[in-house]
Amino acid sequence: MWTEIDTHISQVTGKKFQTQRQRGVSGGCINQGYALSDSDLTYFVKLNQASQVGMFEAESLGLREILVTDTILVPQPICWGTSGKYSYLVLEWLEMGGGKGKWEEMGRKLAAMHKAISSKGFGWKIHNTIGSTPQINTWTGDWAEFYTKYRLNYQFQLARRRGGSFPQQDRLLAAIPGILAGHQVEPSLVHGDLWGGNAGFTLSGEPVIFDPATYFGDREVDIAMTELFGGFPPGFYQGYHQVFPLQPGYQQRKTLYNLYHILNHFNLFGGGYASQANRMIAQILG
Repeated sequence: MWTEIDTHISQVTGKKFQTQRQRGVSGGCINQGYALSDSDLTYFVKLNQASQVGMFEAESLGLREILVTDTILVPQPICWGTSGKYSYLVLEWLEMGGGKGKWEEMGRKLAAMHKAISSKGFGWKIHNTIGSTPQINTWTGDWAEFYTKYRLNYQFQLARRRGGSFPQQDRLLAAIPGILAGHQVEPSLVHGDLWGGNAGFTLSGEPVIFDPATYFGDREVDIAMTELFGGFPPGFYQGYHQVFPLQPGYQQRKTLYNLYHILNHFNLFGGGYASQANRMIAQILG
């Protein structure tokens, strides 16, 4: 497998690459991660089952979608494919640093990315994944319809198959058009899975985002998720608002948007996420 990956890298880059050093690195809870190095270069490689190659293709296309905005740094996708029982994705290696990052710059650059708008409406050119869960991106002209049908209702359907019980599900879905009424939404390019584990800084302090679940939607979904697991530092929000202030009512909408991720966590991991989702539903409905 590694020889096949070396050959693919060499073909795509036009420069012969032959792995001399290989070490395991964090690839998140969904994939295995490795650093492959020769005498000059290092690449980051994700591995999964061969059946998951579509997930890697979608991630590669999502990173390229962000790259063409020329706003915020993401790792350059090199190639993806299958070898035997494995699928793989090869990415540019970015030297990440600890310590203090430029959080205001992160916010400003994300806001600039969010100004990339689709003329096709809400959705994306292909379906992708949120974690390992399918994420449906069928183009839709109305945001409330898109979010109801392809985000929350889809997750509820999956959750019921796992035995989840959400007594106020139908009432919530019916209420979404009213909750979002009057909210002016443009279809912004969003990262789609922007928690602290998918953002960081290079050794020089350059903001980086990675592992996207890209689509065109309400930009507030990204900001809401940054608050879901402890929040980003205040400088991030200050920088973002300098470039692209949020509209009134965000504080009410963010729970609705984060419900998607809590339902997805239930579908991925089970546990107490169903109870958390029901508490959020009750909060949304008042």
